[in-house]
Amino acid sequence: MTKFLILWELDTSMLPESCEEQMALFTRLIKMVKDDLKKSMLDWGEFIGGNAGYSVAEGTEQEIALTLMKYYPYIKFKVHPTLSVNQLEENMKALSKT
Repeated sequence: MTKFLILWELDTSMLPESCEEQMALFTRLIKMVKDDLKKSMLDWGEFIGGNAGYSVAEGTEQEIALTLMKYYPYIKFKVHPTLSVNQLEENMKALSKT
């Protein structure tokens, strides 16, 4: 399975105006994150200062897209597929044979 580095940012223009509604939204989003941590998400965190952070997830492109779609329109994502150290080593060995 492919591992993905996901950078996220809260779209503050989409937040409700009242504090009560904001807290209800944040509570719902945190519950969704905790549910995803039991599935394909390996790690999740927020950068100090708030409103942005990262996640590491494993799966196919389609699975990751489906997972992230439920956070729209409140969260914007930048998704980067990654290679492990072993995959990089395999690439170097293959490159050396050419």
